[in-house]
Amino acid sequence: MRELLLITISGNDKPGLTATMTSVLSKYGIPVLDIGQSVIHNHLSLGMLIEVPKESSSSPILKDLLFTAHTLGIEIDFSPITTRDYHKWVNEQGKPRYLLSLLGRKITSEHLERVTTVVTQHGLNIDNISRLSGRLPLEDEQDPGRSKACIEFSLRGFPQEEERFRAELLDVTDSLGIDIAFQEDNIFRRTRRLVVFDMDSTLITSEVIDELAVEAGSGALVATVTEAAMRGELDFTESLKQRVATLEGLEESVLRKVAERLQLTEGAEHLFHNLHRLGFKTAILSGGFTWFGHYLQQKLNIDYVFANELEIVDGRMTGKVLGQVVDGKRKAELLEEIARREKIRLEQTVAVGDGANDLPMLGKAGLGIAFRAKPIVRETAKQAISTLGLDAILYLMGFRDRDALAVESVSRNA
Repeated sequence: MRELLLITISGNDKPGLTATMTSVLSKYGIPVLDIGQSVIHNHLSLGMLIEVPKESSSSPILKDLLFTAHTLGIEIDFSPITTRDYHKWVNEQGKPRYLLSLLGRKITSEHLERVTTVVTQHGLNIDNISRLSGRLPLEDEQDPGRSKACIEFSLRGFPQEEERFRAELLDVTDSLGIDIAFQEDNIFRRTRRLVVFDMDSTLITSEVIDELAVEAGSGALVATVTEAAMRGELDFTESLKQRVATLEGLEESVLRKVAERLQLTEGAEHLFHNLHRLGFKTAILSGGFTWFGHYLQQKLNIDYVFANELEIVDGRMTGKVLGQVVDGKRKAELLEEIARREKIRLEQTVAVGDGANDLPMLGKAGLGIAFRAKPIVRETAKQAISTLGLDAILYLMGFRDRDALAVESVSRNA
């Protein structure tokens, strides 16, 4: 009969500890069926599932392991595992796996308790927990409003009533002021290659049409129409025509004046710096205007820009746009067109936006993220980020803070 043992080792981490313990097993030719190790605050937890060969006795092996652990000043424990339990564990490897990301300015025990309770109630098992964000000093010198934390759970199983599961997670985010992303763990999550963005209220903190309307004296009216359009209460194309009409006669020079006071969204420079370093293609797909899209393209080194073009005659705006309007349907089409041009599968794409006109492209992309979005968008999109900056998208793509490069010189102005 096969003898299976789970060995658990804990204690202060030190160089060569794992090598020393496995050298004991190596001396007896022991197969290792599973192994896992983690270190938290220099405290090691190491687990190994081993099979004791039929011709061997476990007694001398355990004796040697106990003596070695004693000399290293660590704790060691042994638990027998039945072959029935082992085969059950093996059979579970075919179950789907998911990733749940918990994001916030700071993660608390209440956040963990609420999230893991929902996970358990829906029949999912937590296989692994990892911290993707960097270590925080006790006295954090940075602006608390700019701190960020992300914990990632690797889950196994089938969520019971996935729609209700997501709804309960959304309730947790609303009540605790955190973000929770839930996505399937598959090969495409690790092979993203294209990231597309809405511009207004996504890459920048404001709506350009509202800023232009202020210069034209129609600010209050246009802002009201913009808000209703972004909530999905008005047809986007018709609302765009109404708003642009109020700009008739505005001088072209106002475009630069408005551009110079635009603010990039928190984390934008850091995000693009790392996306380019990692070889991603990037694009702006915007219901805003090409002039501002190209302005951001120069600052952030963006590969593609598609937006609406303001008609300008004799240095003044006519109150009209030229060509096909970039609305929600067109954004989804452009996402597909760029993916085809770059020979990228849609499953390898990421789309980020905040308004109702972004929903078609968010649904089409492999990973659609509602960023600081209107309620209808946040509730409809599968993923949402509201508490952190744009660079939190890197967490949802599987990157850790230690993988990222800092931007040497960061300007908050667009």
